[in-house]
Amino acid sequence: MKKDLGHLRKNYTVNALDETNIPDMPLELFSAWFDEVTQQGGIEEVNAMTLSTIDVKGEIRGRVVLLKDLSEDGFVFYSNYESAKCQALFTHPKVSLSFFWPNLERQVIVSGIAEKVSDAISDAYFSSRPRGSQLGAHVSPQSQPIDSRGILAERLALLTKKFEGKDIPRPSHWGGIVVKPQRIEFWQGRPNRLHDRFMYTKEDDTSWSRKRLAP
Repeated sequence: MKKDLGHLRKNYTVNALDETNIPDMPLELFSAWFDEVTQQGGIEEVNAMTLSTIDVKGEIRGRVVLLKDLSEDGFVFYSNYESAKCQALFTHPKVSLSFFWPNLERQVIVSGIAEKVSDAISDAYFSSRPRGSQLGAHVSPQSQPIDSRGILAERLALLTKKFEGKDIPRPSHWGGIVVKPQRIEFWQGRPNRLHDRFMYTKEDDTSWSRKRLAP
């Protein structure tokens, strides 16, 4: 099947990005952009990001996960550690994150190193989750084949009864992952495809270099 999509195009005109209006530290710019995109509205999950990994076979795979914290260390999301994505990043910890916010014609691409957060951080976040989400972390053998959805329903019913009236502990196979950024690129759409692009590269623990890239 052939489908011609060449006619789909948009001229980007909302904003500009230049040397006079960006900070020296990329996480400051990311935080400011995140707040502006949120305030603008029109995107249901502003914290959605595509995580790309390389697995043990060298295959590249991307999937959408949700950013749950932005710390001095980096970008934090939560997952089953036995899932395909976590098994991949434990094997090859160099990963990529990408955000696309069409309401302000912006994209951010993060390249960094992924690792587990501390148990204390995972415990604190798990305890803040809705009870149903806590149960779900116990119920699902994420990425593993199952015979039917009914299996999940049965496990949920059993665990709901088991933990009735009790706190639900965090399963040891579930927790946070932080992606510690090494490079962050900010892309701002501009007219005539002459977009603004700036690449921040980490130099040491406290400093970053910055350069403009051709669109």
